[in-house]
Amino acid sequence: MTELITTELVRLGADWGSDKHDVIRALAAVVDDAGRATSRDQLVEDAFARESTSSTGLPGGIAIPHCRTAGVEVPTLAFARLEPPVDFGAKDGPADIAFLIAAPAGGDATHLTILTKLARALVKPAFTDALRAAETDEEVVDLVTHELGEPAPARPAPASGAPSGAATPTGGEVPTGGGSPATGDASSATSATSAGTSAVATSGATPSLVAVTACPTGIAHTYMAAEALEAAAARAGVDLQVETQGSAGSTPLSPDTISAAGAVIFAVDVGVRDRARFAGKPMVSSGVKRPIDDADAMIAEALRYAADPASAPKVEGDASAAGASSSTANESWGGRTRRVLMTGVSYMIPFVAAGGLLIALSFLFGGYEIVGPYGDIAVDNTLFSPPDVQALGLDHALFGSGVMAYIGAIFFIIGKTAFMFFVPALAGYIAYAIADRPGIAPGFVMGGLATNIFGVSSSGDDPTGLAQTGFLGAIVGGVLAGVIAHWLQQRKVPTWARGLMPVLVIPLVTSIVAGLLMILVFGKPISWLMTQLTDGLNSMSGSNAIVLGVILGLMMAFDMGGPLNKVAYSFAAAGVGTAAAASADAPELKIMAAVMLAGMVPPIALALSTVVRPGLYTQAERENGKAGWLLGASFITEGAIPFAAADPLRVIPAIMAGSAVTGGLSMALDVSVRAPHGGIFVLFAVSNVVGYLISLAAGVIVGAALVTLLKSASKSSDADVATV
Repeated sequence: MTELITTELVRLGADWGSDKHDVIRALAAVVDDAGRATSRDQLVEDAFARESTSSTGLPGGIAIPHCRTAGVEVPTLAFARLEPPVDFGAKDGPADIAFLIAAPAGGDATHLTILTKLARALVKPAFTDALRAAETDEEVVDLVTHELGEPAPARPAPASGAPSGAATPTGGEVPTGGGSPATGDASSATSATSAGTSAVATSGATPSLVAVTACPTGIAHTYMAAEALEAAAARAGVDLQVETQGSAGSTPLSPDTISAAGAVIFAVDVGVRDRARFAGKPMVSSGVKRPIDDADAMIAEALRYAADPASAPKVEGDASAAGASSSTANESWGGRTRRVLMTGVSYMIPFVAAGGLLIALSFLFGGYEIVGPYGDIAVDNTLFSPPDVQALGLDHALFGSGVMAYIGAIFFIIGKTAFMFFVPALAGYIAYAIADRPGIAPGFVMGGLATNIFGVSSSGDDPTGLAQTGFLGAIVGGVLAGVIAHWLQQRKVPTWARGLMPVLVIPLVTSIVAGLLMILVFGKPISWLMTQLTDGLNSMSGSNAIVLGVILGLMMAFDMGGPLNKVAYSFAAAGVGTAAAASADAPELKIMAAVMLAGMVPPIALALSTVVRPGLYTQAERENGKAGWLLGASFITEGAIPFAAADPLRVIPAIMAGSAVTGGLSMALDVSVRAPHGGIFVLFAVSNVVGYLISLAAGVIVGAALVTLLKSASKSSDADVATV
């Protein structure tokens, strides 16, 4: 492997002015002069771009401008001792030592691992002191290669009287009793940590913390922050595990480690991957530079929060759900399938909710007649002024006002546009869950094919059959795109092509291959299946409709937001999109009503049970019950999860029965709704409001009665007396 640093990349006593940008340009010129740059201008541009996100000056007179760039093909370090020092934005003054760290845009894991070792070494005073004491270029190279664990470059023995390695580093060990990595002030480290450790010391238990570090480029600050936190934790006698989410890859913390930790430290300038794993943990949060400047204070703050969680900010989310999650590296195939599908659905729902509610509001303002037979406003979605709208002879059901009709027309067009993205978003984010970012674009393309965005005819002689693949086509297309993109990511390619893979090669090749498979192989079968489903709905009546409502109700309650719940919801929401301009008797709108009502039942039924028999529930469950009223009314079925998690064998059958009753009644009473979300707050979009409320009330009463009876049966007579 090409040496990371050579004597041609070292400058001692460099006088390059007082501006950091001039220093970066000069270091890039050193790289270019050494024959290591494919484009000096590109290297400078990328280094400046990284510098603009946050300064790269570190405490102790160090600067580390760095970037991932197409301007180099091999990892390269350029080193300079600056005379005079130059301000790179560190709090304690200008830097006299500067490293330019240049990583290839498509650098492999081996190269990036070496760069992370250097980043960790830079927070160790023994290493930086040795760099300042070095008298020759060769000594600097030896110091760096020794610290990285690489064999020193072969070179002739030094001439008589020349320095011979007196500045060899200590191997990177932090000096015993040393202070913070930045300043070496032992007294400040002791005072910073003593307050945090005192609360836990009396118990005799070893404090445990976890941390995540991440910076935009994932090369330097990510690992320097981790090193600083680990050193500070060692001084405080704290067990700290750090997850570095950097360019060299990331080994996720195990669920057991996270569960055992008293608090979590987020030192990040970007989003934390899988943040939900830490839900409910006391949290210390900062940018990635703070631990480099003041790691001891962060450890002390985390210890205080661990000792007194009630006063601490916490990671958002449900702690019990987080504890049940695990890293994707150890997922079963079933778990991975569930995660992939749920990722797509979770990103899809905002499009459905926003688009569907806007369509419902358009009917509120303009009346149902505002929409033409083809789902358009007048011709080709042309917006007319209020007098022109009136001239079209539209009957504005609620307001009779041209202005209101005009607003309704605007809302309908915006909502219809938002709804158009729901299937592409489902496919795109299914692909994203499999292949990360390179899968998004081809996934959206497959979703676009599934929804016929480009106008493929839906007539009987359609050669592709894609016009009716809908959400089933999105699922198949998203999986295809994700699997193909993931396979391409694993291919070894030449260095020059690595930067092109995620932005050009993978999206292009994946779109072509997956698109051909969708059009030529899967389009017709999926289209046939969707046609059968549509025909079945259109012919649905009487007892068949009631049975469908019961089945949908069971699906909505069984896993309360899980895969079955989301399949039923996606099925209904897709129908709302196609039947927005249909009459209230459209089967698709009746299915949406059954699904929405059935999804509202579980939280409300459990909330009612906590009021009727509070003694059957813990204090925490009674508090959850108070929230359940609003969650259920808002059509958020997940409000029932805490109850089901605590007592699944009694809660789940009871709420399934309640939702089944509601789903069947809703279909029997011909209830329909044009909004795909909103619960009790979209009554204006409901046809047969009385039937809507009767169906909901019946299911809630059945669910609450059954769960109360099942829980009462499990209690002894003494416990029953105690609950009175």
